[in-house]
Amino acid sequence: MAIKTLEIKELEAKAKNVYEAIVVLSKRARQINEETKLEFQQRIENLVALPGNPDEVEDVANPDQLKISLEFEKRPKPTEEAIEELMNDQLEYRYKEDEEKK
Repeated sequence: MAIKTLEIKELEAKAKNVYEAIVVLSKRARQINEETKLEFQQRIENLVALPGNPDEVEDVANPDQLKISLEFEKRPKPTEEAIEELMNDQLEYRYKEDEEKK
């Protein structure tokens, strides 16, 4: 995996300061991670729900399960996705205080 540099000035332009941008990115990365985890679990559950012989011992890895796992491993990391969203102006954020004052 190649390392991509990120210009601090570009990051500052997307938020009031670098620290705010990092908080926004970390929260979005956690959201993406949760969504990915949920999707992975649902797809694995669909495999388990398929009819099969219950007497067989599951010592051998399921090839379909391996295929799904490899597919998820090839995806970009949640942090990378969050950075891309912020840099491409696809990510919006707001403060909780602003909502409470309205």
